Amino acid sequence: MEGIDANDKYAKELEVGVRVVQLACYLCQKVQKGSIGPTPDQVFSKDDDSPVTVADWSVQAMISWILSESFGKQNVSIVAEEDTQTLSDSNSTHLLSSVISTVNDSLAMAPRFGLKGPTAPLGPTQVLEAINHCNSTGGPMGKHWVLDPVDGTLGFVRGDQYAVALALIENGQVVVGVLGCPNYSSKKKLVNNSVSKSDLWQEGCVMYARKGSGQAWMQPLVNGGGSLVWPNSASRIRVSSIDDPSMATFCEPVEKANSNHSYSAGIAYSLGLRKKPLRVYSMVKYAAIARGDAEIYMKFAKAGYKEKIWDHAAGVVIVEEAGGVVTDAGGRPLDFSRGVYLEGLDRGIVICSGVNLHDKIIGAVYASWDSSHL
Repeated sequence: MEGIDANDKYAKELEVGVRVVQLACYLCQKVQKGSIGPTPDQVFSKDDDSPVTVADWSVQAMISWILSESFGKQNVSIVAEEDTQTLSDSNSTHLLSSVISTVNDSLAMAPRFGLKGPTAPLGPTQVLEAINHCNSTGGPMGKHWVLDPVDGTLGFVRGDQYAVALALIENGQVVVGVLGCPNYSSKKKLVNNSVSKSDLWQEGCVMYARKGSGQAWMQPLVNGGGSLVWPNSASRIRVSSIDDPSMATFCEPVEKANSNHSYSAGIAYSLGLRKKPLRVYSMVKYAAIARGDAEIYMKFAKAGYKEKIWDHAAGVVIVEEAGGVVTDAGGRPLDFSRGVYLEGLDRGIVICSGVNLHDKIIGAVYASWDSSHL
């Protein structure tokens, strides 16, 4: 497989990761098209009012089951976003049955993706167990898979950008990252309002990287009746070479709930960024920087919001191996060793295509912060 050295310490983890994320993207596209599961706009609210769909639970169950089968359940620790509280409710029988059928429909396709499926369809107990197996809280020691089954659920529901994000952390370091972007064409640049219904099912992509390799790769999604075989048209991706702020494109989240858009806009203006920001759902922002469609992603959280590791882990290693820079707003690397949250984060997160732009942003943050806190 391109970008994977068979002798590498993490060769199997990276290969299984790419295959299972490809399968997860297939599942999501089927749900979004309405060909499996309930209607894709059937959205539920979690305790924190964030949205969740059948796709979120189904992807988490499917990936958890495949990882346990591939590496041994006792060896697999998974930190992931969803739990079974809603699914286990006595009023959720229909919802649970939708998740079970969606999981089994996707696992039946596993051989097409070079993965081994179950000998018989999974039942309710097995599906709930697979979701609940993702109950690790990570930490500084050992190996932990980190999963956001559908990052950007609102983007998914609205037929816009979303991602399936899987990473492997060992001893607090992100060592493998895989990012599936079902609505981000491997052939077209990302632009604002890029998704129209006419080309919604254009070919998406999966990006992946191994820490320390100095390489990041992108392959098209398996579409139609195709199978995942190697080589699979994977190509190396690199960040943009633009380092003039006036020429740079910067990304920011679509949703304003957890992000301080006005502060980002102020930093952008002080730097001389004149292009309209690219507002994108999910970790597709990391993907856009890794493949050179944008140069800057700044995220300054609103007071009280804590960043979670599954929203960043896969994207960080892919951007870094593609030649980019990721730090907090104080210029320090993100710390994935302290559990579910990115603890100790200095003000926000800055992702750039190169060192020059990054240095300018960090300087602008310090200058603006000093002047606004005098």
